[in-house]
Amino acid sequence: MINFFSQLSPLIQTLIASSGTLLLTALGASMVFLFKDINKDKMDRLLSLSAGIMLASTIFSLINPAISYSENLNLTPWIICGIGILTGGLLLFVGDKLYQRSKKSSRMNMVIFSITMHNFPEGMAVGVALGSVVHGMPGATLIGALTLALGIGLQNFPEGSAISFPLYREGYSKWRAFLIGTATAAVEPVGALIGLFLAIKLPFLLPLLLAFAAGAMLYVIVVELIPESMTNEKKDLMALFLIIGFIIMMILDISFG
Repeated sequence: MINFFSQLSPLIQTLIASSGTLLLTALGASMVFLFKDINKDKMDRLLSLSAGIMLASTIFSLINPAISYSENLNLTPWIICGIGILTGGLLLFVGDKLYQRSKKSSRMNMVIFSITMHNFPEGMAVGVALGSVVHGMPGATLIGALTLALGIGLQNFPEGSAISFPLYREGYSKWRAFLIGTATAAVEPVGALIGLFLAIKLPFLLPLLLAFAAGAMLYVIVVELIPESMTNEKKDLMALFLIIGFIIMMILDISFG
């Protein structure tokens, strides 16, 4: 399967990977057709697991290649990575603050906006990771890029449900709640294609782009995934699922990298 995928063009690879994250959002949103409410305990475990996968992906698939490529370009890795990570995190931080101050809207609208805004750099991360593989960057692997997409997709599943169920409870039809929940991830393929384009056309920016994507991922992990999963009474169990997710990604990177 990996061999077949590796023979595809980077554009097709990016479209498939980013469409997969969109599909998992749609699957999460579609739960509104099957259940009256969401099983919070199971969703918290999935959030913790995906947080671990995304955290490991951030290190192995984004930061490590950024460090290696910075060294190859005779750049100072800690400066490039520090600037990129900080910029990625600040972008989402500022976006959250500006929206909260400029919009007197319902909490549901703020959640929808926040998830949509965070999905764009997540899509970029997939595109940049696949673009780094095209350039044969040290530490950049196809399995690493795909696992990053998997981690993003896994956390998109509960995000889709987190939109569709509250909307249904507020009086929206199931179909409308499903479509809105799915639409929040429609920006991911767009972000992925932009990330791929920048990575291929402007390779000298790759270390900065990878670090930027890492910063955005870290922000989402720390601000959304971990706090949400830790609302569960079994915090120790949630921590174990996070560690398991991290180990899964680490094994995949070491075994197939």
